[in-house]
Amino acid sequence: MVSGLFDEVIKAMELILEKLLADGEEFNEAEARPKVRLVVPNSSCGGIIGKGGATIKSFIEDSHAGIKISPQDNNFVGLHDRLVTVTGPLDHQMRAIYLILSKLSEDVHYPPNLSSPFPYAGLSFPSYPGVPVGYMIPQVPYNNAVNYGPNGYGGRYQNNKPSTPMRSPANNDAQDSLTIGIADEHIGAVVGRAGRNITEIIQASGARIKISDRGDFIAGTSDRKVTITGTSEAIQAAESMIMQRVSASSER
Repeated sequence: MVSGLFDEVIKAMELILEKLLADGEEFNEAEARPKVRLVVPNSSCGGIIGKGGATIKSFIEDSHAGIKISPQDNNFVGLHDRLVTVTGPLDHQMRAIYLILSKLSEDVHYPPNLSSPFPYAGLSFPSYPGVPVGYMIPQVPYNNAVNYGPNGYGGRYQNNKPSTPMRSPANNDAQDSLTIGIADEHIGAVVGRAGRNITEIIQASGARIKISDRGDFIAGTSDRKVTITGTSEAIQAAESMIMQRVSASSER
């Protein structure tokens, strides 16, 4: 989970994606194909698409990244959300992500206080099963403190506007909910024999965890939906333990 000021989150995303991309290239440099998926409310996708697709086309031309939005009738996690998939080299992806988040910050209908700003950041390498697809639910402040510049990687320019925290300090007892995608082949490692692993994670973290039924995948993927509910600390702990199980399963 990544939270903080807009520029801090962008920088953290850049570092995380850069590391995952490097790991994928070490495994198979020729076939590593990075992919990031952002979860965006259906009501906000119109602004990203633009009239006649003009806005998304301009984003693609500006960033040189591939940007695709899932069909409106194929919503994410049973909610009114859609997947925005970004592909390409790291600098192209980061430019595209910045353009998308900047556009969302202009949308008065976009919720400024989502409960899960970035539940899981990652990449998907089809030939590298150890790295799962990443899903990010961006929580965008209305005053951006950074501009991921048109010259791409490292081309940032301050706009001198005051920045707003991505998440205000919350009551530790407040209940949040987070849904992440886990590849179907790794669910067994998360659950464990007779549910032993998932029980341990629930008891250790204090979070509630629900895994979607077999065949109930995140739209457009073969990933099962794992929903974690609890305090932000409990969610973060549970997510970390789940991803450790996934990582261990991938290394076998």
